Amino acid sequence: MKYHVLEKILNKHNAPRKFESLELDSSFCILRVSKQVQRFSYYPQELILQKDVRLGFPELVGLEDVMISILKGEEELFELEGIQRFNEDEGDFYIDIYVVGEPVENRLIILIEDVTDRMLLEQKLSQRVNETNLLSSTLVAYKNYMNKVITSMADALIVTTKTGKIKRINKATVELLGYTEEELIDKQISLIIDDNKLLQKAIQQRSLYKKYFQNVEVVCRTKSRERKLIAFSCSVISKKINGVEDIVYIGRDITAKKRRQQRKSAQYAITNILSESITLKEAMPQILQAICESLGWDLGELWTPNQYLSVNQDVSSNPVLRCIEMYSSRRIDVREFEIITWLTTLKSGVGLAGKIWEKLSPLWCEDLANDNICPRLNQVEEKQLHAAFGFPILNENKILGVMIFFSREVLFRDEDLLQMMVSIGSQIAQFLQRKQAESALLESEERYRDLFENANDLIQSVNPYGRFIYINRAWQETLGYSREELDKKTVFDIVHPDFRLRCREVFYRVMSSGKFEQLQAAFMTKDGKTIFLEGNLNCKFVEGKPAGTRAIFRDVTARIIAEKALQKQQEQTERLLLNILPASIANRLKQEPGNIAEHFDDVTVLFADIVGFTQIATSVSATTLVNLLNQIFSVFDRLSLKYGLEKIKTIGDAYMLVGGLPTRNSNHPTSVALIAFEMQNAIATFNKRNNLNLNIRIGMHTGSVVAGVIGLQKFTYDLWGDTVNIASRMESHGLPGKIQVSQKTYQRLRHKFILEKRGEISIKGKGLMTTYLLIGNRE
Repeated sequence: MKYHVLEKILNKHNAPRKFESLELDSSFCILRVSKQVQRFSYYPQELILQKDVRLGFPELVGLEDVMISILKGEEELFELEGIQRFNEDEGDFYIDIYVVGEPVENRLIILIEDVTDRMLLEQKLSQRVNETNLLSSTLVAYKNYMNKVITSMADALIVTTKTGKIKRINKATVELLGYTEEELIDKQISLIIDDNKLLQKAIQQRSLYKKYFQNVEVVCRTKSRERKLIAFSCSVISKKINGVEDIVYIGRDITAKKRRQQRKSAQYAITNILSESITLKEAMPQILQAICESLGWDLGELWTPNQYLSVNQDVSSNPVLRCIEMYSSRRIDVREFEIITWLTTLKSGVGLAGKIWEKLSPLWCEDLANDNICPRLNQVEEKQLHAAFGFPILNENKILGVMIFFSREVLFRDEDLLQMMVSIGSQIAQFLQRKQAESALLESEERYRDLFENANDLIQSVNPYGRFIYINRAWQETLGYSREELDKKTVFDIVHPDFRLRCREVFYRVMSSGKFEQLQAAFMTKDGKTIFLEGNLNCKFVEGKPAGTRAIFRDVTARIIAEKALQKQQEQTERLLLNILPASIANRLKQEPGNIAEHFDDVTVLFADIVGFTQIATSVSATTLVNLLNQIFSVFDRLSLKYGLEKIKTIGDAYMLVGGLPTRNSNHPTSVALIAFEMQNAIATFNKRNNLNLNIRIGMHTGSVVAGVIGLQKFTYDLWGDTVNIASRMESHGLPGKIQVSQKTYQRLRHKFILEKRGEISIKGKGLMTTYLLIGNRE
């Protein structure tokens, strides 16, 4: 073996190494083995001298040409690396096989090395490399993905260091603020945020940050120095080095949303001020303050050529405007400015107020320093006032005054705000006009006040909002409220709750139509009593608009009470009449007084007699007797109502009813049969409850009758005819506890009920008649 070949093998890895070896002859048979070479063999039992080495190391199969080439000296070395082996003691392990030759001795030497540790290390290193490459690819992909997300975000994103230096921004930030990326990177965030001291304090004090700075609203400045209100959500990104954190700001432009909220607030505040104020002089300071505070302006003024605003003011062709009201925020000191303003007068076309007066339209100035429109320019610059706008107070193209507002900011023209202010100007003019109309109404009504004060009727005048303009003495005495108490109430506050909705409907209908309306409603007096007032209501219009309603009422409480008492009496009388007569007959008598007689071809008459009641009468008092009889007949009355039958009368202890009148129906025999059974059951229940032994005898007959009312007093509804007589005979010739019916009634009942033929009995005036006993119901 050449030494340089051996050196090549030994220097292959920079680490101590140990080999096992085999010597082979030219036939690849084993000549010599080292001590532990069997450990590396695939078949250790085959490593025997003079045996073919390929039996123990099958990896050599197919390498015969290579080994012969080495044996001949044509090649110096052949390597097999990373061969895997397994045994139960060690598990998996790896070996390298080196084949070298000794041509002189015509032998092959096989060196075998355990490279398990090296292979495992290489595998781990390879795995780490793969993991690193995968992580790197993932990070690159994630970075690209996040860049796309950040670029496509609609919200602005700014990343800064802990000290506020800007490290990164997205496209939305560039579009929102107007800066290029190069103009903001490495600049302090204070360049775009008006006041970032609080943010910096929060960043330095982590707990304070968590408490206060989620979705915080911050005023930012664009490149053109325009103010933008941004809602920021802020997060701290911690790094491995303590104290080196990045701050992520995600901001959404809420300027437009905030402006809408502010303008709604301003409109609501002004409407509320006008509705609660009695005069414009009382309302105007509050209106100036509301506009400044709601919309963020620093100074507000009202200019007019008169002492104060009025819809009837006479204005010359060359008016001189003066400031009559002023409001300033706490951000500026305007004491000297106020004095100069009070002393300043402006002609039409001079200054911002004069130009608005001349053009009858609103004006906007982005920066007063660049526009020679303000005579008080020195004072304006001293107070650092920049933007200004103004609008006229117009009443049907007639100008009454001008309102002007100033800001310390440079603000671009806002058409929506100007339109809103023009609307507010019209609203103020309408308020003036309405107040003027109310004043005219009061003046007009003053002439009639004495007449009204001495009237017995209740007279009131109410404005379109329901507040009292006038009440007369009778009204005040009747309801008991003082003038001061009514100033805090509307007319609907003293209307009874049950009548408020209807009163509102009439009130608004009168104001929209102008027609007279009659009204009857309940009112609540001061001491809580309910009184009823009735009268007429109309509306006074000024220039086509409602100025107030006028009403003349009369106290009709006594009449209403009397009407209710009369109605109650009539209802009682009606119930009494219906206890005497059927409803249809009672109604006919009320409409056509006189005798009533009507023929009915088909009815069923029932007579029932209490058997044994006469004997009881001799042993009890008259009161007890009547009470007992009332119990029985009351049950019969309820049964009559149940089956739709008409009770005719009671005669002593006998009860008479009829079916089929006064309302005709064809089912009356069945209804009368059913009530007969229930009458029997009622007597049985009565006996059990009162420990008596009464019985009942019932007779029925079907035929024609005449029914009606005769006489002038103590009239009753009664029946006449043979049917009544025969039904009475059916009862009187019947058996106690039985129901006897005539042949005619039998024919009507035989299909639905069980009947038993009794035979022939002699009936006075009729001779022999066949009768039947009603036994039960087939169903």
